[in-house]
Amino acid sequence: MAKNKQEKDAMLAEYVGWLAKSQAVVLVEYSGLKMKDLDTIRAKAREAGGEFHIVKNTLAKLALQKAGLNVSDEMTANSTAIGFAYTDAAGFAKALTEATKGMEAVKIKGGFLGTEMLKPAQVKSLASLPPLPVMRATLLGVLQAPASKLVRTLAEPGRSLASVVKAYSDKAAPAAA
Repeated sequence: MAKNKQEKDAMLAEYVGWLAKSQAVVLVEYSGLKMKDLDTIRAKAREAGGEFHIVKNTLAKLALQKAGLNVSDEMTANSTAIGFAYTDAAGFAKALTEATKGMEAVKIKGGFLGTEMLKPAQVKSLASLPPLPVMRATLLGVLQAPASKLVRTLAEPGRSLASVVKAYSDKAAPAAA
């Protein structure tokens, strides 16, 4: 069904809004995919803090250009769906690749991380990164390690002295009895 100018402008504004909110964008070709599979992908995308939408190619290209993202013609060729990662780009990419695993009809065309264009291999590399909570925990461990080592180093002389005193008192206690 053909859309009139106002409907197209509203769709374009909606696409631009989604792009403005997202940390990463993944473009996917979905030719021949069943509705049930699309619903599965959408559910996984929502669980990962994002959205997955089928878009009109010309409007998607215009929206990407309005958002300052240089998109090639092959990224908006054929059927296009876009995944928008609002919170965790790596977690979203992982959820999207897991949801599309085994679906030959789905091909990742590429994407954007911020304003940087990603090739399909780079999107798969992004999906192999640990999720954001794991990265935060790792960073916190790295930041806390020097402080905990300092505390152990400062406490060691007192601990050594206490063990010497305890050993001496254990040795002296049986002789007094």
